[in-house]
Amino acid sequence: MCLMTVEVALVISVLSVGFGIWSGLSNVKRNEKNDTKADASQLTTVIVKLENIGNGITEIKSEMTNVKEEQKESRERIIKVEESAKQAHKRLDSIDKYFNRGLAGYSEKEE
Repeated sequence: MCLMTVEVALVISVLSVGFGIWSGLSNVKRNEKNDTKADASQLTTVIVKLENIGNGITEIKSEMTNVKEEQKESRERIIKVEESAKQAHKRLDSIDKYFNRGLAGYSEKEE
């Protein structure tokens, strides 16, 4: 009878250890699955953020191209305005000379 209780105790101990190992391995596998899911989720988030950054860079490049074009157009308009102002000053100078000559001639005739 003593031998039988030892065998029962040994069987219960072996079963308990086996269940403990099985439970531990099950938890490890489950945790690995959860970790894999979490890693995949984080990786997806990073990829989406990188795509958003890439789209932002593309938009900035497009805006920079537009700004460069507008700057070029403004530069061309400024050159035209400066040329026009230069021509206007020449015309004003010639008109001024004409009137100064005419007034000078008029004042000589009075005397």
